[in-house]
Amino acid sequence: MVVSSEPHASDAGVRVLRQGGNAIDASVAVALALAVTHPAAGNIGGGGFMLVHLANGYAGFIDFRERAPLASARNMYLDSAGQPTRDSSIGWRAAGVPGTVRGLELAHKRYGRLPWKLLAAPAIELAEQGFPLGGSQAKSLNGSTLLAMFPESRRIFQKDGQPWSEGEVFRQPELAATLKRIASSGSADFYEGQTARALAASMARNGGLITLEDLRQYVAVERRPLTGTHRGYTVLTSPPPSSGGVGILQMLAVLSATSLPKAGPGSPLSIHMAAEAMRRFFAERSEHLGDPDFARLPVAGLLDPGHIAALRDSINPARATPSDSLRAGAPLYEPPETTHLSVVDADGNAVSLTYTINGAFGSGVTVPGLGFLLNNEMDDFSAKPGSPNTAGLVQGEVNAIQPGKRPLSSMAPTILLRDGKPFLVLGSPGSGRIITAVLQVILNILDFGMPLEKAVAYPRFHHQWKPDRLFLEPGFPEGTQKKLESLGHSVEITRAVGEVEAILLRDGWIEGVADPRTPGKAGGY
Repeated sequence: MVVSSEPHASDAGVRVLRQGGNAIDASVAVALALAVTHPAAGNIGGGGFMLVHLANGYAGFIDFRERAPLASARNMYLDSAGQPTRDSSIGWRAAGVPGTVRGLELAHKRYGRLPWKLLAAPAIELAEQGFPLGGSQAKSLNGSTLLAMFPESRRIFQKDGQPWSEGEVFRQPELAATLKRIASSGSADFYEGQTARALAASMARNGGLITLEDLRQYVAVERRPLTGTHRGYTVLTSPPPSSGGVGILQMLAVLSATSLPKAGPGSPLSIHMAAEAMRRFFAERSEHLGDPDFARLPVAGLLDPGHIAALRDSINPARATPSDSLRAGAPLYEPPETTHLSVVDADGNAVSLTYTINGAFGSGVTVPGLGFLLNNEMDDFSAKPGSPNTAGLVQGEVNAIQPGKRPLSSMAPTILLRDGKPFLVLGSPGSGRIITAVLQVILNILDFGMPLEKAVAYPRFHHQWKPDRLFLEPGFPEGTQKKLESLGHSVEITRAVGEVEAILLRDGWIEGVADPRTPGKAGGY
């Protein structure tokens, strides 16, 4: 089973499985295909995380998050008045050193089965021969003011201002040529070869920061997944530099000893209690989480039972806590527009992979002659600690800009195990909303007993401490908003909270669901 946010990419994964590939092979093929068919988020110019659970019980986590260029500096995005500028999110200076190609290659070398060239073949075909645009894809490309700001992006993705029509075939010959070189030479081309030299030269011409030395020095690393439990299930999820896994485990633990299941899904009480857990985690996120290679992080303290109990006890079931009155706790320190895909193969190997170029279409910059968009991941650092980024997330000193550092992420690829075997494989795009979207699907299944399709489609909500607002998707029962406001919440109706792509394994069956909030596809055999 393969589930992703774009049908052609899902088909590429199923094709690789049918050719004898395992879940890791298929995930690489899907990720490369998404770089062609989902340019708003799929990428070779960004980075992300892959969580792997093998049939033999081994769990691994590959971190291919972008890194700050060597020429970056702490206050590089502040103006003369000390206020953040738009340079961290738009244009050549917004890009961190991409990690996707090196990360996918590391995963393939460690766990893959089929030849690398075979995994790149579907993406190359889609770029070279083209694919018919769906209605939402055409609308997204036509409507992007960001793409229109940069000549190469405007030429490739907007036909120099001529609008795309639904069903029109979109071909990307420059990207096809880049993918062919990667298929032939692997990551060596992207980080040291022709692609690397072209990228570094374009950066130099346009005032960007990424150099050939930045590319040469980039490494993907394997880390140990975070592990927790909920309702008797083992939860494997992302460690720092992602905050996603810490958030999911902390919030599940806080809510595990509450009346959430009795309150029922969508009830004002269940939303209130979960929102208060969210509020507390995001306050702690702002203070305590960043790149573990640059700072001591209190991960064990944030998940300590005593700390969890204190967070739970601070929640008033009858009243919202004003965010201005809430500060991050003091846990004990231990020693030193994103897209998601889920894959399960016939042997029981499972992959949960989330990767990103940060905002929709990243920095807006397409590298001339190479055909791919660059990320704007530098905006995920704290350009000014204590001030919100473009996603509204307030982040602290531990996430300040330093050369070579990886910015704090919210990505949360997650796998739940039952009796040591995969039960639920899921993840989501959506910046800070990733964490709360994944949390709610887990709660919908384990606490509220929903079938997978309903659990993914059910209306969601989000709170991230600051701004002090409870965001609700449309679709909750009538009167819910007024009741939540009477509890002290400032409620705002919002667009989608995440886009969860999930696979459930139960009683010998595999069920895949693409979030109805997307035009995605679940495919299997």
